[in-house]
Amino acid sequence: MRGARVAGLLLAAGRGSRLGTPKALLEYEGERLVDRGVRLLEDGGCHPVVVVLGAATVQVRRAVSVRNPDWASGMGSSLRVGLRALPEEAECVVVALVDQPLIRPGAVRALIAADGGLAVATYGGRRRNPVLIAREHFAGVSELAVGDVGARPYLKAHPELVTEVPCDEFGDPADIDTPEDLALLQPE
Repeated sequence: MRGARVAGLLLAAGRGSRLGTPKALLEYEGERLVDRGVRLLEDGGCHPVVVVLGAATVQVRRAVSVRNPDWASGMGSSLRVGLRALPEEAECVVVALVDQPLIRPGAVRALIAADGGLAVATYGGRRRNPVLIAREHFAGVSELAVGDVGARPYLKAHPELVTEVPCDEFGDPADIDTPEDLALLQPE
């Protein structure tokens, strides 16, 4: 949404049970994933950046941290907490996940440049993250974000409103769920 005031929202509340540590604390290329996610959103043009924490309590510079007391229920509750924490002047938000360290700021910029109030990054033609959500959709997204799903049900329910933004040139959406995933993503 060109010209709009765009906030960033980083979902970083999970326990990382298959990893054995909260993903927010995990380091990739010498940087905690939570800091890398904040930088992704900032460098992509989002301000302010809100980080939703839960399983781990961490100090995050250059971002507003909010705690999701119900983090164990899944991503949906973290998305709802994050959307409520955004300042009123934010006309839309780009939502990113803490466990996708290979996405570059160009993906965020491409979403912001897209026309429409709902935009989703695609890689190889498949919808992934990040996503852009205009304020007019916050309530609908929140209503359907239950359990371990975020905006996906709302996007599926309103396909005519969704702009798909090819982001293959802006990184890889691979996520880190296991120690093996992390090993595969490490540069050689």
